[in-house]
Amino acid sequence: MSAPQLDFPVLIAAIFICGIGGSFQYGFCVSVMTSPSAFIKDLVNKTCVHRYNRSLETWQVSLIWSFTMSIFCIGGLIGSLAAGPLASKFGRKRCLLFNNFVAIVGAILMVLSQAAMSFEMIMVARFLYGANAGVGLSAHAMYLNECAPKKLRVMVGVTVATFLALGKFCGQLLGIRELLGTERNWPWLLGVNGFTAVLQLLTLPLLPESPRFLLLETGDFRASEQAFKKLWGQVDYMKEVEEMLKEKADLLSIRSHSVLELIQNQTLRWQLFTIIAVFAALQLCGINAVYFYSFDVLRAAGIPDHKLAYAALGTGLCEVSTSVASFTIIEGMGRKAVLFRGYMGMSAALALLTVTVYLQRNVSWMPYCSMVLIFIFIFFFSSGPAATTVSLPGEIFTQSFKLAGYTLGCTINWITLFVLGMLFPILVEKMDNFCFLIFLATCFLCGMHVRFNMPETKHRTALEIAAEFDRIHHKHGKPQRRKSTEEEMCDVKTHETKF
Repeated sequence: MSAPQLDFPVLIAAIFICGIGGSFQYGFCVSVMTSPSAFIKDLVNKTCVHRYNRSLETWQVSLIWSFTMSIFCIGGLIGSLAAGPLASKFGRKRCLLFNNFVAIVGAILMVLSQAAMSFEMIMVARFLYGANAGVGLSAHAMYLNECAPKKLRVMVGVTVATFLALGKFCGQLLGIRELLGTERNWPWLLGVNGFTAVLQLLTLPLLPESPRFLLLETGDFRASEQAFKKLWGQVDYMKEVEEMLKEKADLLSIRSHSVLELIQNQTLRWQLFTIIAVFAALQLCGINAVYFYSFDVLRAAGIPDHKLAYAALGTGLCEVSTSVASFTIIEGMGRKAVLFRGYMGMSAALALLTVTVYLQRNVSWMPYCSMVLIFIFIFFFSSGPAATTVSLPGEIFTQSFKLAGYTLGCTINWITLFVLGMLFPILVEKMDNFCFLIFLATCFLCGMHVRFNMPETKHRTALEIAAEFDRIHHKHGKPQRRKSTEEEMCDVKTHETKF
């Protein structure tokens, strides 16, 4: 880390403490089920034989397995919907603290499932893990966004994606046979989320509540000042406190709005479209398809089946290393530039990957080209959409719409993940290698939306960004929209400053 980041040692600690019990949990749950899948399916069959003296057919086991995987998304959706009200009522820190108990209960069920010969316990645990991840993703991004100084907000947002990628990699790593990917130890593999939850439960109390939450939503100036001092040390925070106090005065008569009110608010329609586009594209961009095809490409490249899991670790390691490396470039680039570059690079990689996967059966060296393109795709994903999307609602919405923005974004993320999980096997069956073309179209369209419909957010307040959204979409002489109360107040302040 560079010198500016080293001025905030407690903030750096907050990044690690929040990350291990936040987006790490989501990433771990996404990747960890691949390794023990055969053992879990065997447990399903053994359970039915033990209880009903009946062996299930293959399609019945697959159906139960699919439901076990999908219920994680259902839990995540419910957690996302609950995250906003919980974070608003209890605060960001306490929301994260309480959320750990959900993961601990899920972990206990996972560890005991094999001994109890109950695959239903795994289903319930997956649901609880999903709820934990849904709340954790929103509260994690919200807390760090509100604790970081404005100049570091984009970089701190990258850490959310970094811990998500780290969770994916750890799920792959711990799942190998030499560690926990065995018939005896797989319940402990699925219980790792409980250990990380306990770790956050023990360390998070050492951190203060979000100073922005304390100042703007509870009105406790003294507690907010103490939180700033603990997080920022000797760094001057009064300028940002003054900005927040002005915002508090502007929003004094404005309550926190719901998701439905956000959807109905005509003055924020382009911010709403942007959140829908980038969060939907985060799942529909094809990153899961690329991970799925990595086994096929590695196999075609001549790697034996029993070594595929080790070789596939390279994809997870690539995402982690790219996300970490993004720290060195994200500060010099704005969020808009990072998103646009990421989606355009992903589009190009997918176009070439479609060609190489199609030709790899006829050209002996083509699988190696496909593998290189997979790593290039992961590089652009990790340094672009993954690094910037999760914290975007905290930047483009004012305080009264932040919770609704985070809730909506994470809800879209879970819905699209569930839809993709249900439809992806059908797409592969019907379109084979050409399924990448759908993801290519998603990346290209989202990149174009970012390029032409989204302003730069770097070093700008939410009110300045709202004004820039308005300028972009009315520069061609379209009817001027009615401004929101917050923007009208901002205009009055600007007018008073000039005169």
